[in-house]
Amino acid sequence: MGGLGPERRSALLGVKLASLVRGHFELGPPPEAAASGFSGGAGMVTPDGRAWVLVDDEPARALGIALAWADRRPGTTELHVLVEHHGGALARRASQFAVPPTVWSVRGRTLRRAVPEPVAAAAVPDDRALALVGVLEAAGATVVIEHGRVTGEVLGLEIAQVQVDPLRDGDGARIEVGVGRHDREAFAMLHGDLPADAALARVVATVRAQRRAAGVDHPLLRLAAERWLRDRVVAEPALVGATALRRMAGTVPRRSVKDAMPAFAAGIDTRGAPVVVGCSVGIDLDLVPAAADARLAHDLRATLVLVMAERDAHPVTRALAAALARPARIVTVAGDWRENLSVP
Repeated sequence: MGGLGPERRSALLGVKLASLVRGHFELGPPPEAAASGFSGGAGMVTPDGRAWVLVDDEPARALGIALAWADRRPGTTELHVLVEHHGGALARRASQFAVPPTVWSVRGRTLRRAVPEPVAAAAVPDDRALALVGVLEAAGATVVIEHGRVTGEVLGLEIAQVQVDPLRDGDGARIEVGVGRHDREAFAMLHGDLPADAALARVVATVRAQRRAAGVDHPLLRLAAERWLRDRVVAEPALVGATALRRMAGTVPRRSVKDAMPAFAAGIDTRGAPVVVGCSVGIDLDLVPAAADARLAHDLRATLVLVMAERDAHPVTRALAAALARPARIVTVAGDWRENLSVP
């Protein structure tokens, strides 16, 4: 359906959803009931109060959108989410809610109830990549290790990545400098003769100046804002009632620096109990399911805290946080949190 316009695509997804539900459950909903304004797919509510959603766009991150959509439909008694991919992961996320929606995997014209799959074991970085951690730190970058990758960040923005050639023995690791893959490639072409430490120092200084610049609208200010907020929380754990926090990965890796996805940290609160923190900027309906999944992966006993700017604490986010089997606590920070960041 990639070449279709939005309206035509939505209409066809609505027909597909109606057909799947009618064929599997023999409900016989009228075709027009399928068109009900679900973003990224199609949705309908059958006369008995059951809500049905067929997810077409980013199914791994669609649970919060589906829950919010169903909540806005009066008389809805239960929610069913249909996906062609990531059914097991979505079912695992759904299991963290007090009233979990049912996730179905679509196989052709049939439906199969998805079984929650375990969280994948954390990938371990190559020792050769870890050997370059000191170079990143010496240049002033914050070392972040997620999903087996070693990267350097400045105020939450990735400015370097350690690449390892698996076919080479010994010294097969190198630091690629730049914000994102395309910038790294361009930097290598223009400044490939610079030693890694000098190249890093140049980019660190540039990014830090742009991220700190007051009253300036620059792309470097907008990228990875949620990871920038995480930097503030890690630097000031008392904001969330913690004594110490460290950065941790979520269960879904970012594809690029442009992906706006919740950023996580874990640590100990003032009572000595475990805590998991999820940071988000803007209204992200995936925040609550993603944060609950991160807690499940780290320590299900942990208190879950969601951090966002005051303007982003939308009622829908508060409702989703309260709907968890173990509800999350929301902490808001002032709108000028970037200026107040106490990170060197």
